Amino acid sequence: NLDLYEVAGIKGMFLANKKIDNQVKTFITYNKGRDWHLLQAPDTDLRGNPIHCLLPYCSLHLHLKVSENPYTSGNIASRDTAPSIIVASGNIGTELSDNDISMFVSSDAGNTWRQIFEEEHSVLYLDQGGVLVSMKHTSLPIRHLWLSFDEGQSWSKYSFTSIPLFVDGVLGEPGEETLIMTVFGHFSHRSEWQLVKVDYKSIFDRRCAEEDYRPWQLHSQGEACIMGAKRIYKKRKSEKKCMQGKYARAMTSEPCVCTEADFDCDYGYERHSNGRCLPAFWYNPSSLSKDCSLGQSYLNSTGYRKVVSNNCTDGVREQYTAKPQQCPGKAPRGLRIVTSDGKLTAEQGHNVTFLVQLEEGDLQRSIIQVDFGDGIAVSYANLSSTEDGIKHVYQNVGIFRVAVQVDNSLGSDNAVLYLHVTCPLEHVHLSLPFVTTKNKEVNATAVLWPSQVGTLTYVWWFGNNTEPLITLEGSITFAFSVEGMNTITVQVSAGSTILQDTKTIAVYERFQSLRLSFSPNLDDYNPDIPEWRRDISRVVKRALVEATGIPSKHILVAVLPGLPTSAELFILPYQDTTGENKKTAEDLEQISEILIHKLNQNVIQFELKPGVRILVHAAHLTAAPLVDLTPSHSGSAMLMLLSVVFVGLAVFVIYKFKRKIPGINVYAQMQNEKDQEMVSPVSPRESMPSVPQNGLMSPEQLVAEKLDTQAIGK
Repeated sequence: NLDLYEVAGIKGMFLANKKIDNQVKTFITYNKGRDWHLLQAPDTDLRGNPIHCLLPYCSLHLHLKVSENPYTSGNIASRDTAPSIIVASGNIGTELSDNDISMFVSSDAGNTWRQIFEEEHSVLYLDQGGVLVSMKHTSLPIRHLWLSFDEGQSWSKYSFTSIPLFVDGVLGEPGEETLIMTVFGHFSHRSEWQLVKVDYKSIFDRRCAEEDYRPWQLHSQGEACIMGAKRIYKKRKSEKKCMQGKYARAMTSEPCVCTEADFDCDYGYERHSNGRCLPAFWYNPSSLSKDCSLGQSYLNSTGYRKVVSNNCTDGVREQYTAKPQQCPGKAPRGLRIVTSDGKLTAEQGHNVTFLVQLEEGDLQRSIIQVDFGDGIAVSYANLSSTEDGIKHVYQNVGIFRVAVQVDNSLGSDNAVLYLHVTCPLEHVHLSLPFVTTKNKEVNATAVLWPSQVGTLTYVWWFGNNTEPLITLEGSITFAFSVEGMNTITVQVSAGSTILQDTKTIAVYERFQSLRLSFSPNLDDYNPDIPEWRRDISRVVKRALVEATGIPSKHILVAVLPGLPTSAELFILPYQDTTGENKKTAEDLEQISEILIHKLNQNVIQFELKPGVRILVHAAHLTAAPLVDLTPSHSGSAMLMLLSVVFVGLAVFVIYKFKRKIPGINVYAQMQNEKDQEMVSPVSPRESMPSVPQNGLMSPEQLVAEKLDTQAIGK
């Protein structure tokens, strides 16, 4: 619809302009849109000449715009006090047009129309529609208007001013006996507003009596039952010239017997060519009982519904009216189990709320069994007690299979949900050797705290590789083909949390390692925290360099976690960037002999604090070319590294259970206790990391620093 106009005084009567095949046509309905018809054009024009206009090829079309300005008239007008009279502008033809506009009037509620003017006019209703006043639409000054006392059948010309007036608007006086109108405008474009008051009371010499009226029945092309009732109005006889006064909307009504015309198609139904209402292609009538519960009832539509405000009775009313019907019993179908927040993850120790949903069937009359997958199951006789959902707390992490089954007398249905229960990941520690041999496989393990956090994804980066390796296991084996310092980074994804750790590993074709031990009094000051181990490692390395004169680039010292205090001394075949001056196995052996000689002479020592001097001893040496891993190489570096791992694990166990094993004096502390008093090395300078002038740490310093975090036994 482009425009819709509700006719005043007649319930259910509308005029509408619709676009059909790109042509705008005017239609009329008397039953609130159930049926629409074109308007029959007048038989003759103003001069009495016949108008040849045959439906549906030609009809009358009206402009349905209503003025929002109370002082001006729109294109169409009707009044509650004159329900049969409609005045509008329009044209005759195949479609609505802005050309050849004329004025038309209907005095029988749109059944027939007459042409009253060939130009647009404003029409005012006076005396409850007993008088129609018409004034021409023009930009020129006027002095005449037209009056009709017979509902627009005839018009008389009257002068309302002696001087032509540019009319700006017309206003009728309020009240039931309105016979006064006010015309306002100006005599010239420069003059002030002028008001002309016109009183038509003098035209009538008496008030209307009962005999001055005749009955008129509202109808639609002869059909008397409109909106389920017959309505009879009183209309003043056209030849009687009397004032109606307070008379308005005098009408009697009686209901009609209901027929098919009083019913429209219900929701989901469409009217077919045979006039019947049948289900649309997208509508399933059985869906009415979808949310229906056994023991209740629902309205089963017949495909029809009575037009709103229709007053018909009896007839086909019972046949066409929707009837209550008992809800059928149904087997459970379309069972779903979801969490209240829609997520498939939950935290350990927190409430999880499950919602059970069913497409068909009645949960309240079914038995519901829920298995939470952790050894606990519940059963409900009806779901009314769990309208807020079924709550459960998981005490362990993992992936749990939550199964629900619904049973009633007609059948059963089941559904499954896989829930990931996790706990927050707090810390990730990457464990791997400090030094490895070129092209030999090395194992790296991601140690987590807490150790059980649920489903995890591990992302590994090696060296400068741009593409990571993704695994579901926390341990991986790899080998490096390039000598030097290499980095390994692991990221652990647990739910929405991602933590990472990075370590540096030294890769050489040949190297040697030597286990160092210390005088027992060092254990009394060992807090077993990363910062303390880094400081002691630097102090021992400096003491070795000063005592032997060996360049620091060949020495790497790493204090191991746990008690008794021990360290690993690595002798590295350092080479410059050009690849020259590379140390051979004999060179490494010579450096080892120098170091062992000095260590055996008890000249390697440092002052832990004033009055406390610590001696460094050699435990045993391992030659580590690691070219041939045969049993004869009992001193290989790989075996040495494995021994370090086992020793570290033993120390870790002792540390963990130090309070349960009497006689063992253990001072290891957790990472969060590192703020306690630290044991200082010989001098303040020695207590600081040895950072080169360019701000970068040497490879051996990186390895020593990365070693420290491996001491965290979480």
